[in-house]
Amino acid sequence: MSGNSHKKLGLNISIGVMGSAGGDLAKEALQTVHRLGQGIARRGCVLITGACPGLPHEAVLGAKSEGGVTVGISPALNFEEHALKYHSPYRGYDAIIYTGSGLMGREIENIRSCDLVILAGGRSGTLGEFAIAYDEAKVIGVLTGTGGISERIKEIVSFIKKDTGAKLVYASDPEELLDSLLAVYERRILPRYRTIIANRNEHGKLER
Repeated sequence: MSGNSHKKLGLNISIGVMGSAGGDLAKEALQTVHRLGQGIARRGCVLITGACPGLPHEAVLGAKSEGGVTVGISPALNFEEHALKYHSPYRGYDAIIYTGSGLMGREIENIRSCDLVILAGGRSGTLGEFAIAYDEAKVIGVLTGTGGISERIKEIVSFIKKDTGAKLVYASDPEELLDSLLAVYERRILPRYRTIIANRNEHGKLER
């Protein structure tokens, strides 16, 4: 990405990391996603996850090790439900948004809160998040080599046979994936944002 042009416009890029919250998580996958979180933080981006354990939380830990900003989108109504009903982590987040929407319901808020979406590993929940992101023409990164549905996305897309306008980027190296995604952001998303910013008050408009 050329410089920090989004920062000059007053924008923060939010990158969502969606992936396995449980199951058999390989040590190599955990390490790779930890590096992904570190890379997101070093690039000055905001990390968004479903505030769940597993690979997404490993990204949170990586981001915080580099002083990054992290936001969790929880399925719970409040902190008590988040910790006791969903057994979800709460350390490492700068903010947790309590949607009260349940595991599947919060996926919509999760995806729509992100400028860029990254899949790592993944089971049925991640597949649902991918479906939302794909149908809503998001820029989607797939961190290959992390197992789960991430290894099947190309096959899934070939079965869908539907051009939604989504852009998919694949890489096994977190740094390479992030650089490619941010390059797409610069070409595809930022020009639209520039037009909006040029024609709108940055502080909004008071209601009448």
